[in-house]
Amino acid sequence: MTAAPPVTAIIDDAEWLAHRYDPGHDAFHFRRVPRAVRGGVPFLTDLHLGEEVAPVVLRRTDCREAPGEARAPVHFLFHSAYCASTMLAQALDQPGVATSLSEPVLLNDMVGWRRRGAESRAHGRVMDDALAMLERGFAAGEAVVIKPSNIFNPLARGALMLRPEARAILLHAPLRAFLLSVARKGMWCRLWCRELLEGYLADGYVQLGFEARDYFRQSDLQVAAVGWLAQQQAFAALLGWAPDRIASLDSEALTADPVAAVSAAMDHLGLASDRAAIAEHPALGRNSKSGAPFAAGERQRDLGVAETAYGEEIDQVVGWAEVVADRAGIPLALPRPMLIR
Repeated sequence: MTAAPPVTAIIDDAEWLAHRYDPGHDAFHFRRVPRAVRGGVPFLTDLHLGEEVAPVVLRRTDCREAPGEARAPVHFLFHSAYCASTMLAQALDQPGVATSLSEPVLLNDMVGWRRRGAESRAHGRVMDDALAMLERGFAAGEAVVIKPSNIFNPLARGALMLRPEARAILLHAPLRAFLLSVARKGMWCRLWCRELLEGYLADGYVQLGFEARDYFRQSDLQVAAVGWLAQQQAFAALLGWAPDRIASLDSEALTADPVAAVSAAMDHLGLASDRAAIAEHPALGRNSKSGAPFAAGERQRDLGVAETAYGEEIDQVVGWAEVVADRAGIPLALPRPMLIR
């Protein structure tokens, strides 16, 4: 049996990804994930990385007290799903400039623990340490850009409060594009939208004036629209709360001119950008989920096919959602866009 490396060796080596949090033992689980592996998968989950049967388990207090190297600057990419967030996160990963973390499970654990009733102050302390474990760059001066899963969105403001120097991008798909993506992805995606809303309701994240029984009377796409509206409402509030730190971007602006969008994102995050290097980044030429070559305009063609198949239903749901948004004071287009279409 090989002995585990000492705590300092783990903390000082960014290849050791802080992967899980075990509140029962107040411990972090680490697994070795080299940079090249991270860049080759869409999400840092067991589904894509493979199950780790022998993680290195370290007490949280030992991790916090380990001397370690100075933490890297950290920034956030929050998103509302089906908006090319994985492509943007991958494109921001540029050696010597920034490394990105796409949906680390550790932050999902923070969500789950909170939903199970974690005491707020204890949760805040652990969240602070969890972020510290994630903000470990591969090279000196390299920033870390964290793209959490959108189940983390109810905790976004708390994370930004814990990191007052951090900046954030709020990436979202326009309502119609979002609904088209949900419709064309089929039953499992519609079920996922219901699961997302279930979690958001448990988080107290949905403030749209509906009663709990109302959701049983809504179609799949109405439920998807409710989740979108809840995120849009919260994103607008975040932009009003810290306008100097947070900017918005929509998926259609991103995919229409990805080089300009990535450049604007890097400028907002204070990262050194090189448009020539951005244009050559492999993330812009492949499907971020499958890795297959990505043709220009592919997203727009896919949405066009969905429009033909589901356009009538989506017309009805968009009209309904616009009324809900108007009554709740939710902007359908977020303010402070980094790039205007």
